[in-house]
Amino acid sequence: MSKTDIKLTQYSHGAGCGCKISPGVLSKILNKAGNTQSFPNLLVGNDSNDDAAVFDLGTGEAIVSTTDFFMPIVDDPSDFGGIASVNALSDIYAMGATPMMAIAILGWPIDKLAPEVAGEVLNGARKACKEAGIPLAGGHSIDCPEPIFGLAVTGRVPVEKVKRNTGAKPGDMLYLTKPLGVGIIATSQKRGISKPEHLEVAKKSMLTLNKIGAELSDLTYVHALTDVTGFGLMGHLSEVCEYSGVSASVRSEDVPVMPFLGEYIAQKCIPGGTHRNLESYGDKLNGFPEEELFLLADPQTSGGLLVAVDPGSAAAFESFMKERDIPVSSFGEITEKGDYLVLKASS
Repeated sequence: MSKTDIKLTQYSHGAGCGCKISPGVLSKILNKAGNTQSFPNLLVGNDSNDDAAVFDLGTGEAIVSTTDFFMPIVDDPSDFGGIASVNALSDIYAMGATPMMAIAILGWPIDKLAPEVAGEVLNGARKACKEAGIPLAGGHSIDCPEPIFGLAVTGRVPVEKVKRNTGAKPGDMLYLTKPLGVGIIATSQKRGISKPEHLEVAKKSMLTLNKIGAELSDLTYVHALTDVTGFGLMGHLSEVCEYSGVSASVRSEDVPVMPFLGEYIAQKCIPGGTHRNLESYGDKLNGFPEEELFLLADPQTSGGLLVAVDPGSAAAFESFMKERDIPVSSFGEITEKGDYLVLKASS
């Protein structure tokens, strides 16, 4: 079997972060397991569903640790390894940290796919880690019915520069560093109706590191930071609001999205993960029509960073991002806590 014959997405029932357990089910699992045990040096555990754990070393610096893995979202093995790696690295960047090293997690159906194909997955991972400036230092593998790949990543950050999803304040302006739509495109690919040029746009987005997160740790006017993945923009924004004790107003028309999604929505290319997301947190949203929710709850793989910025520094933030070739514009703002976590802004 040649590399061009391989269609990894045909070997999995889910795609990328779209195969994550839904927020509602995950909440039941974590509630049953209990909250993080009390350790004085554990600055961030699972209590706020943040992107990574943070442990204070007592030296002014903290260790940041995360793991993330999933089933193929693209057919090319090298791209799959790269995207899964970029996605895992994003959790480190979302805490304002710098990655140090990674360990690979591989599940492989050895009776269906040659080991050389898994080697291509690892090559993609090594390329992503090299771009991040870290070694892929080892890993663990199992024989598995479906292909699975990801990383466990360790990073570091000065304690006073840790960014969290809990610090949003009323008046903060909201930004997103990558457009939405990956879940819809992945679904269209599995149905065999995606256009090659649209797949390329989605792939480029997923392979782009969120390195800017490490630089955002220096900006005191960035009050909250998280990355947008399987729970969709509304899910991760809802978490920011819930754990910050606030609500948010969103201008749907200003949310960055891939421009060609309408044709796939018209063909009902809505991921199952979107419906699971809305079942989990739809009652926390208000005022959004269904077609907008298909975008706003679309499960992202290796999505962008969601940033809450002090309104007095919005111009400085936009200039900072533009200088780094990441042009952004605000799509909403944080408000005082209301009856809903996220509301559609009135026209």
